[in-house]
Amino acid sequence: MHRVAPTTDTPIRQDGLRAHNLSLTFQQIVDARQAPISRSELAAGTGLTRPTISRIVDELLGAGLIVEAEPARSGNSGRPRVGLGLARTGPAGLGLDIRTGVLSACVVDLTGAVRHLDFAAHTGRDVPPADTLNSLAAMARKAIAAAAAEDLTVVGATFAAPGPVRDGSLVRFAPALGWRDVDAGTELGALISAPVVVGNDVALATLGELYAGAADLRSFVCVSGEFDIGAGVVLDGSPQRGSRGHLGHVMVDSTGPACACGATGCLQSYAGLREILAAAGGDDSAPAPAVAIDEMVSAGSPAILTALDRAAGALGVAVSALLNLVEVDTVLLGGSYSLLASWLTEGVEREIRARVLSDRWAPVQVRPAPLGPDAAVIGAALSSIDQVRRDPNRWLARAQP
Repeated sequence: MHRVAPTTDTPIRQDGLRAHNLSLTFQQIVDARQAPISRSELAAGTGLTRPTISRIVDELLGAGLIVEAEPARSGNSGRPRVGLGLARTGPAGLGLDIRTGVLSACVVDLTGAVRHLDFAAHTGRDVPPADTLNSLAAMARKAIAAAAAEDLTVVGATFAAPGPVRDGSLVRFAPALGWRDVDAGTELGALISAPVVVGNDVALATLGELYAGAADLRSFVCVSGEFDIGAGVVLDGSPQRGSRGHLGHVMVDSTGPACACGATGCLQSYAGLREILAAAGGDDSAPAPAVAIDEMVSAGSPAILTALDRAAGALGVAVSALLNLVEVDTVLLGGSYSLLASWLTEGVEREIRARVLSDRWAPVQVRPAPLGPDAAVIGAALSSIDQVRRDPNRWLARAQP
């Protein structure tokens, strides 16, 4: 006797269909952020009827998620075209970040525009984790208040941690901070009385750079030089979230010095910001090593130029290994590397030309990242607002009287 396998298909309830169509329509408006989109274009893009689109648009307008642009005529006659765009009031995302010498907090609105950006000094390993989290919480509360003053409601917070993260909360290891198994998400959430998601800083910086350069960047590698050297990969507009990104621990010289990770000859030993300073005889404990490097260059130090060229060559070797595995046409020098791009780009490109097979017919461009050191905190804020972008029904349910 044959048993009939239970079906996995279930009918969509009316309320589920409504939520689906609303999300589908809203996503069209989100994706059209370069220019307002009309109701007729929404109907064509979604396949929904004009009456359905009108009802959904009215609902989104009433919830304050979208606004109507000024009417524009497409010709000399006919009704003017009324475009729809994302609102600049209503839901907002909060990002928090630690980078070399600095804590930062950022708020973005639904359009992705930065509405608040704040910084505070941080001395790194000398500060206990609890004190650092308290400082970040104070900045978060200030940012939430600043958002409220502009008629924005923070719907989520994301902390960009300089190290691997587990379960969106636990920072497994952040050597530059002296952190090991710090449950930053739970502790920050308790301090600000709101959920906090923790993500890797390099992954969030890559997300920020993708959004900032969305018009012309579809596939790229973002190499970030802050505490540790990391790399994020974007292919055809999609961040590759499964990649670990620990570029700093790719071996570039088997006979090289020992690394803090336990291996030898790691990229970090040659191209880390503090390692560059140390190689040039500078103060590798400087609170802002990128600034210290720039000051040594401005002072005409030949040692720092030699150290930078050495770093660029090592960085080029590691990036070339990555480019032989993934097909991209752009390498962004992100984080503090963006501030040093004038001295790193040539050396990185030299190694790419010599080592990357596809560069012979598809040259790879190396350039400074648009957001630079602010990319991680902006990416964290964008990640927070993404929950509304992907599912506006949550905001609508919240906005119901």
